[in-house]
Amino acid sequence: MEADGNNIYAGKMPSREGETTLEMHGMAPIPDHNRYGRLHRIFTVWFTPNLVPAGFFIGTLGTVSYIGVGFWLGVACIVLGTVIGGLLVAVLGTWGPVTGVGQIPLARLTFGKTVIVPGALQWLSTIAWDAINAIFGAEAIHILIHVPFWIGLFIVLVMQGVLGLFGYEVMHLFQKWMSIVLGLMFVIITVKLINIGNWHAPATAHGGALVGGFILMTTISASFVISWGAYASDYSRYMKPDTSRRKIFWLSLAGVSLSSIWVEILGLAAASLVVKDTSGGIQHLLGGGVLGGLALVAIWIGTVSVNAMNDYSGSLALQAAGARIKRPYIAIIVTAVAFVLTLWLNTGDLATKFENVLLFATYWVPPFAAIQIVDWWRHNAVMDVSRIVEFDSLHTRWDALIAMAVGFLAAVPFMDTSIYIGWASSHWLQYGDIAFYVGFIVGGVVYFLMRLSATKSVHDQNPKILQTEH
Repeated sequence: MEADGNNIYAGKMPSREGETTLEMHGMAPIPDHNRYGRLHRIFTVWFTPNLVPAGFFIGTLGTVSYIGVGFWLGVACIVLGTVIGGLLVAVLGTWGPVTGVGQIPLARLTFGKTVIVPGALQWLSTIAWDAINAIFGAEAIHILIHVPFWIGLFIVLVMQGVLGLFGYEVMHLFQKWMSIVLGLMFVIITVKLINIGNWHAPATAHGGALVGGFILMTTISASFVISWGAYASDYSRYMKPDTSRRKIFWLSLAGVSLSSIWVEILGLAAASLVVKDTSGGIQHLLGGGVLGGLALVAIWIGTVSVNAMNDYSGSLALQAAGARIKRPYIAIIVTAVAFVLTLWLNTGDLATKFENVLLFATYWVPPFAAIQIVDWWRHNAVMDVSRIVEFDSLHTRWDALIAMAVGFLAAVPFMDTSIYIGWASSHWLQYGDIAFYVGFIVGGVVYFLMRLSATKSVHDQNPKILQTEH
């Protein structure tokens, strides 16, 4: 069993920076002799993928009629929501060096065989995010080199698929160099917007409606980075076990927050100037020409950057759910499915679909993360991952899955999307949305109480998860 499992989930892997080997290694723990990597890579791997149109158009939502918070309150929403989501990414990212395991695979310690549910949800979420981002990248190529949309989409997906195929080290290298390229391009865009943007747009909502709009805008901003929580340790698992957890925390928080806040504030300042929520809208905003062309290149690169991470993490998640397929092949499958979903998203009302997919692809993450955090604390950060690849030896941990489901269901009344508006959102919160926070608190508390009842102890003295150990 173990040899067969390792044959599927382990394999060739990088062992130093700059090694462009095809990573066949999957969700199996990274051995100590393959641990490497300097700390600055944690910043760049989280900084680069957020410099994308999805973040820009989140910013523009601050002035729409059903939010209407204006510029300065919008900035406060963006900063608050991004930091809340970034804290989750930063905390979970510190677990990579300690365990050598990715985020969803690590959930096998907590969920046992029921990890199938969060694993499948994460896989589907990465496909959804692929599709959201790919729309902008495909359109940018369509405008830039005058090819049909579907060809532009094919180009984007092939490029991101290659990065996802080669895996961890190649993506770290790409994100490092693209942090410089995209950073410079967005500096140019920022300079342009300083002169033409509306940096003092007043709030159009008032009273209770303004409070509700503030809450909703904060949650939408949080959703942009909270989703990274289910990826967090995927990109630190190769780092040495003695790497400073404090430094990983602050570098992760800085990387994911600075880029997200930057691009969303640009969108907020440009909200009244963007003619449509597309790459063409950004090009038009910048007046076309060379500057508009640079913006399209930035969109193209940014799309490849963020979607490669989706493909990579999606492959680890599906393995964690029990799929006995080598990691590179799953990355290709994710890319192919995203092609079809992107074509659908590109029809009809993109803005509505964008917000709905954004939120629904993320609502499950907070209760899931809370349960993992509680389990990590109960085990005093000592987790046995030595036989994590053996799915048949895992417990069927209903307590974790039940807690996650209860957390999600408790959050439903507090949701606000165009598909569904919860009773608490409409009656108590003036259409604000606090579903993330409710799900996190309820999921974590329910799981803690269930484990306390089962073990009669605040801390679990046995971090093992194998059936043979009970």
